Amino acid sequence: MTRRYLPGTLPRLAEEWEREGPGTQDAVVPKDEGEESEYAALMTAADVSAELVSGLPDGQRRRVVVVAETADAQGPVHWRDVVALHVDSDDDADPDDDLAWWATQEIGDLLSSL
Repeated sequence: MTRRYLPGTLPRLAEEWEREGPGTQDAVVPKDEGEESEYAALMTAADVSAELVSGLPDGQRRRVVVVAETADAQGPVHWRDVVALHVDSDDDADPDDDLAWWATQEIGDLLSSL
């Protein structure tokens, strides 16, 4: 299995929630399965997400990183492949702040805040 980190935004996540799965644009794949490589991939995806949220309205400027495990590093990602989300706790969070971990069964709760 290949772990993939997909940067996004809350509005994009809400849109994708209605479809079969999150988009795969800008997916970041760790160099190896080491903890440092996984963290670097997460932070790279968070940086891309920070660029995506700039200019969004209040309540929607939170970095979002969808974590998925797929058999193919290039293939589509389905919701069944998603293992977790990492999301800023507040709008305009400091880029050095940790992202909060969300379980897949909490996605609906996260989106209800929009």
